[in-house]
Amino acid sequence: MNNPIILIAVIAAAVILCIVGVIVGFYSGVAHRKKIAEAEFGSAEEKAKSIVEEAEKSATSKKRELLLEAKEENQKLRAALDAEIKERRNELSRQERRINQKEENLDKKADNLEKKEHSYNQKLKALESKEEEIAEIKQQQMALIEKISGLTAEEAKAILLKDIENQTRHEAAIMVKEIEQEAKENAEKNAKNIVALSIQKVAADHVAETTVSVVNLPNDEMKGRIIGREGRNIRTLETLTGVDLIIDDTPEAVIVSSFDPIRREVARLALEKLIVDGRIHPARIEETVEKSRKEVEAIIKQEGESATFETGVHGLHPELIKLLGKLKFRTSYGQNVLKHSVEVSHLAGVMAGELGVDIATAKRAGLLHDIGKAVDHEVEGSHVTIGADIAKKYRENKEVVHAIMAHHGDVEAQTLVAALVQAADAISAARPGARRENLETYIKRLQKLEEIANDFNGVDKSFAIQAGREIRIMIKPEVVSDDSMIIVAKDIVKRIESELEYPGQIKVSLIRETRAVDYAK
Repeated sequence: MNNPIILIAVIAAAVILCIVGVIVGFYSGVAHRKKIAEAEFGSAEEKAKSIVEEAEKSATSKKRELLLEAKEENQKLRAALDAEIKERRNELSRQERRINQKEENLDKKADNLEKKEHSYNQKLKALESKEEEIAEIKQQQMALIEKISGLTAEEAKAILLKDIENQTRHEAAIMVKEIEQEAKENAEKNAKNIVALSIQKVAADHVAETTVSVVNLPNDEMKGRIIGREGRNIRTLETLTGVDLIIDDTPEAVIVSSFDPIRREVARLALEKLIVDGRIHPARIEETVEKSRKEVEAIIKQEGESATFETGVHGLHPELIKLLGKLKFRTSYGQNVLKHSVEVSHLAGVMAGELGVDIATAKRAGLLHDIGKAVDHEVEGSHVTIGADIAKKYRENKEVVHAIMAHHGDVEAQTLVAALVQAADAISAARPGARRENLETYIKRLQKLEEIANDFNGVDKSFAIQAGREIRIMIKPEVVSDDSMIIVAKDIVKRIESELEYPGQIKVSLIRETRAVDYAK
């Protein structure tokens, strides 16, 4: 036992036995696991087969159920379709019966119409026969009348119409004359007294201005200084003021031209200050123009307040007072609009006092009637519409707004105040010397006035006199009778009113003269 060789052999044998045991155990375990796996695989196959069989059975059952449901749905749809087809057939049958009924009714109506038409034709033939008889009888009667009277039917008709026309004209002329006479008796005396009294109580100046202002120079050398190097001074002045400076051959004078009178006044004042000061350069021009603009604004405010004080109109909005002041620099046919407005206010107030109307409202409306002219070059529209909008904006009385709207006849005057403002405006404009016209326009107006009169039948000659405020017309006595003169005068007046524009009113005088001339031999 103590032999090492034997010991080694024993150890080797033991190791070999251990290795063999391990190998045998491994293969035994593998075989056992294989058996277990085969057993489990067989069980899984059986389960799979069972699941497949159950699925096939379930699918077959579901298929049967779906087929049954589809058949039921098909039957329901078919039943509904059959019912709808039946309903439509019934409806078609009902419509067919109604159509047949209407056709029967139409046939009956057609038969009745044929009967009526036949009866109508018979009556028409009878009437035609009677008309022919009547026409023949009438022709015989007319022939007999013509034979007895010695005139044809047309001649007799013309004579009758002429007599009726003359008689109607005569009656109309007499009626017009009577109406005019009655109106004159009632109104002429009072109207003349009121207008005359109003004019006597008003003594307003009148300032005529144009679209240019002339600034006098101390010498012609000043023109070069105003122009400046390469024209910079004149360009600066024109740009800041918005006017045109005309420096021509006129000795010692510069013309300031602008449609806006306020801009023109600012430029005039600034230029006069620069000439007096002598220092003329862009910076000085800018400073002087600003000072002049403030001066003009102060003048505008002062003039507006003076106008309200002079007319006794109080409580105006400050902006309305400024707009009134702007009218000082506005003219119409050479008449200063602010002076004209003050004049209209006085006239309207005097006439209102005579008629027992509210004097304060009449004066207020008269003063504001042309307020739109202060901004009519800045706002689109007529000065009447602009003025009414301004009055509404500053919450003026509705009666004042209406008077502004009606003072040129754009709307019909609905109140006495509006009528008074209309009359006062016409009086102020027609006052001799208040306004001036361009000579060419004046001559054309007179020529047109005479042409209108000469166009009428029976007019021999016409003469425009009193600066176009009256036209005298010589009438042919053999063409126009005394009674017809009134109608002819009315027609001429209507034609003048529709075709001419003129301040105030035009008097139309017709003169008919019959002369008998003979010679003693």
